[in-house]
Amino acid sequence: MTKAHPPAPALVLTLALAAAACWPACTGARAGSTPDDPPAGRPPVAVELASVDPTDVVDAVEVVGSLAPKVEAEVKSEYTGTVTDVYVTEWVRVKAGTPLARLDSRETAAMLEAARAAVQQAAVAETRAVRELERAQNLAEFGLVTDQQLDDARTAREAAGTAVAAARAQLQAVEARLAKMLIRSPLDGVVAFRGIDVGDRVESMGGGAPMFRIVDTRVLQLTVQVPSGDIAAIRTGQPLEFRVDAIPDRTFTGRVMFINPTADPVSRSVQVLADVPNETGALKAGLFVKGRIVTGRRQGVLQVPRTALLQWDQARRAARVFLVRQDVAEPREVTTGRDAGALVEIVAGLEPGERIVTRGAFVLRPGDRVKVVN
Repeated sequence: MTKAHPPAPALVLTLALAAAACWPACTGARAGSTPDDPPAGRPPVAVELASVDPTDVVDAVEVVGSLAPKVEAEVKSEYTGTVTDVYVTEWVRVKAGTPLARLDSRETAAMLEAARAAVQQAAVAETRAVRELERAQNLAEFGLVTDQQLDDARTAREAAGTAVAAARAQLQAVEARLAKMLIRSPLDGVVAFRGIDVGDRVESMGGGAPMFRIVDTRVLQLTVQVPSGDIAAIRTGQPLEFRVDAIPDRTFTGRVMFINPTADPVSRSVQVLADVPNETGALKAGLFVKGRIVTGRRQGVLQVPRTALLQWDQARRAARVFLVRQDVAEPREVTTGRDAGALVEIVAGLEPGERIVTRGAFVLRPGDRVKVVN
């Protein structure tokens, strides 16, 4: 059996030198190349580009909420009585002071006549007391009445005057009660609810359903929840732009009027109230809305599509993009700002007018040739 002999040292050295000399040509690598450098002969990479142009940016906080009437009133009777007339139905518009219903006022009308008679009686007594006082004063000049009698006449005159005032006050109370037998609208608005019919008995400011509910829809109140992390940017007077599903092609605007000083202990959100003009009545109370509170406007802001960012570290606000110069890809480190969804603000690293890769950057290497397809 023949034994295999190891190759001669001279042969090994010759093969190694040959391999070293052949390596660049055999592998296609360039002398002095790095791992990021593209290999020779790499075809152009198809990409989409966008120009980095300054734009005006609206800073806003996204919110959701619901609409409700800012002013509404539940109408109840101050006195117990039976409904004799109802003058309005639901959904009709009324003015402040418009009669809505009437209660049985026969008993109150009788009380009014008695109060008027009591006023007249008190007035007669006051007139008699005045005459008696004048007579006593005249006699006192001649010493025909004692001081006690004169004091009694003055006291009787004062008592008669007090009785007249009390009778008139009682008359005013009865007149007010009679007036309140006629139920009137306390404000301009729409009858959103009617809970009575003729013959119903109502209790004096009793519980349960009201007689009527009047709502003023000319100004609605929008209640939204703002995350506690965004509340520092919210101020009263800021505009709130929103839409409703019922009218998807129209944007409405309100204004922040009140910011709750405390946050919800569960959601950690803060309730914000905004007034919404609604003169045309297009909006309805109870609608769900989606919108944003505009916190500021900035000019000359650079933004890039989110798809252009590579290796984006949102905590450090650092990312990488590819610029294109003379159809060659060039990496650039950038500092990001506010995230606006599809667009991300760039606060450092780019200049206006530069072109960046928005699609296809993930397969690029520094120095790659590109082919623009958009």
